[in-house]
Amino acid sequence: MTPLRLAPLRLAASLPLGPGGGGCPAPCAGGGRSGQDVVPYPADPSTTLLAHGIGSQHDLPISPFYAFAGAFAALFVSFLALGLLWSTSRFRGGRSGLALPARFQRVADAPATRTTLRGLGLAAVLAVLLHLLLGPDDPARNPAPGAVYVLLWVGLVPASLLLGPVWRLFNPLRTLHRLLAAALRRRAPDRPLPARLGQWPAAVGLFGFTWLELVSPDPASTTTLLIALCCFVVGQLALAARFGENWFADGDPFEAYSDLLARLSPLGRRTDGRLVLRNPFHGLDATPERPGLVAVVCVLLGSTAYDGYSDNPSWINAIQTSPLGRTPTATLGLLGSIALVAALYCLCAAATRLVSGPHPRPLTAFAHSLVPIALGYLVAHYFSLLVTEGPRTVIMAAGTDNASESLPPLGPGGLAALQVIAVVTGHVLGVIAAHDRSVRLFPPAKAVAGQLPLLALMITYTIGGLSLLLN
Repeated sequence: MTPLRLAPLRLAASLPLGPGGGGCPAPCAGGGRSGQDVVPYPADPSTTLLAHGIGSQHDLPISPFYAFAGAFAALFVSFLALGLLWSTSRFRGGRSGLALPARFQRVADAPATRTTLRGLGLAAVLAVLLHLLLGPDDPARNPAPGAVYVLLWVGLVPASLLLGPVWRLFNPLRTLHRLLAAALRRRAPDRPLPARLGQWPAAVGLFGFTWLELVSPDPASTTTLLIALCCFVVGQLALAARFGENWFADGDPFEAYSDLLARLSPLGRRTDGRLVLRNPFHGLDATPERPGLVAVVCVLLGSTAYDGYSDNPSWINAIQTSPLGRTPTATLGLLGSIALVAALYCLCAAATRLVSGPHPRPLTAFAHSLVPIALGYLVAHYFSLLVTEGPRTVIMAAGTDNASESLPPLGPGGLAALQVIAVVTGHVLGVIAAHDRSVRLFPPAKAVAGQLPLLALMITYTIGGLSLLLN
């Protein structure tokens, strides 16, 4: 078994084509296993592109049999134990938590603290903008792509898990909106966002970002990022001018993304506003059942799944030989991945309703149980990217020109184990969250039976997730 090789942020786009521009890519372009160091589309050899996660599923030094057997055992044992020992709901949502000292909360909520954090967020986005405008169009020497795709997108995962919804505090769009409103002396608009929209705007925004990251022809180009950033900022500020600052809670995809992951943070707020230390399950249980919640989670799951198989040689070949062209085919692949995740969940919700009886919110009632699964996939796919390219991006931003790629802190075996554990743990936590909600909503005679469709869904997602890592 060949050693695992990391797919770094900077990949040489060397993808020789067969006669006439079609055919399979040259084997092991750049060295390594087939598809290891190639990019999933033809490009000029001088172009640098972005890739996420580990480089090779086939090289993971772990037996697929033991991985699948351990995953199924964990799911079945947890399901049986919960059915036998957990007969009443134990999670109290926003009512739970040990209150932190009042002095700590005063400092956290002080206007000076909030202003400082917003100032840091605005300074960070201005620095990225300057690097895009004045820096070289080469991600090997420009920290802007790493700041967007690594520090922001991936870094929000541990930051939100440890500190709560941090992007709401740093969000430079909120700061720009307030500055513009003060400069124009405009009153806050009295047009609340229609309740039926819920988090659908955030789901659309997340899809747009994942499309930019995984599908667009040149995602690390400064021109591409600059155009995307300007369009995003102008669009968000225009909508905030119409609907008010509350728009960002549901319309800013990064704020919704951070808030959703923060549901699993031990640091949170009770419904009375007090900062508390809590069991993360209580925070997860407090996830509002709103329109668009399922869409947000399915975009996270589906896009991560697409990222997992987009470097597969068969998919690379399909993109190259497709009569539609690379970008339309990749777009359909991303949409298909998200649609498959959503369709499986909708089938599960329908089956649950048939088994346990009608429910007023069959789709959103168990959507919160998908959040730990999404987190497990994010950790499994992007851990190596964060710990190797994150420091390198910071070093480059500090002005060091000779920032080099660092090796992951875990060896191939440790990294493989971390990925499998992350995926399996996410599903087990999802089973626990779903069980507690089930015994609260359904009669005792139907509570366990009503979870069978959810268990089948968890097993299906587990098979898919582990297959992307191990096959």
